[in-house]
Amino acid sequence: MAWYPLELLAVSQNIRLLTFNIAHGRGLSLYQGFHSEKGIRKNLGKIGSLLRESQADIVALQEVDENSHWNKGLNLAELIGEAGGYPYNEVGVNNRRAGNKPLAYGNAILSRHPVHFWENNPFGGATLGEKGFLYSEVDVGGHHLPIINLHLDFRSRKRRIWQVERVVEFMRARPCPRGRGQLAPIICGDFNSRSKPVGDAVNHLFQTILGHGDYAIYPRTAKTFPAHWPRKAIDFIFVPKPYRVVRETVLKSYLSDHLPVLVEFVLED
Repeated sequence: MAWYPLELLAVSQNIRLLTFNIAHGRGLSLYQGFHSEKGIRKNLGKIGSLLRESQADIVALQEVDENSHWNKGLNLAELIGEAGGYPYNEVGVNNRRAGNKPLAYGNAILSRHPVHFWENNPFGGATLGEKGFLYSEVDVGGHHLPIINLHLDFRSRKRRIWQVERVVEFMRARPCPRGRGQLAPIICGDFNSRSKPVGDAVNHLFQTILGHGDYAIYPRTAKTFPAHWPRKAIDFIFVPKPYRVVRETVLKSYLSDHLPVLVEFVLED
């Protein structure tokens, strides 16, 4: 991977990054189609308020609908962005189906800073249940912050590891971010680890990228799923050097079956 030589950079502020699987905006119910448009909008407003209160500068979301029948055709990222005060939002659609019951959903990035580049990468071509990752570069005061927001398969450990290999291949092939300096990407999202993280895709990714740079995983001990009684650690943020994490937290919330993970970091000279 060609991203690790680093010029001397300075960021004048701490940066807060949050990752959150919003479960199509359905809250803790079993199916988003059970909700009225008014109910969906109400829950999206609450998610926006949560993000605003967290003071997150950049938000990586999973299970975000752009235009789906079960969510009344609403653009969830746009509505959450309006409620949370995020002027920039991009949705990477991994599932797209036309017809009487259209579907369009995937991962999204919300930001208070300009998103100068983004690229979506579905893992396959399924129209329902497909996963993928969204790569973006956010301009924070002239420093282009590369972020990979991913969602891995929940059914198969073998498939999750194959998907992680796809992400690693992308990292190896991707040119360096534009702007000053060359940095490894932050990697975050829903890893859907069904066994202990040490034996699943999380550890596979961690051990692979450690060969190319110095990463740390957050949260270090807290669980994120299910929200009402967290028993599993499946939502993570991988932070590389030279970023220095000064705060990590899992936010209490009942707006999804997942809990949001927040890290605050600075770029050390």
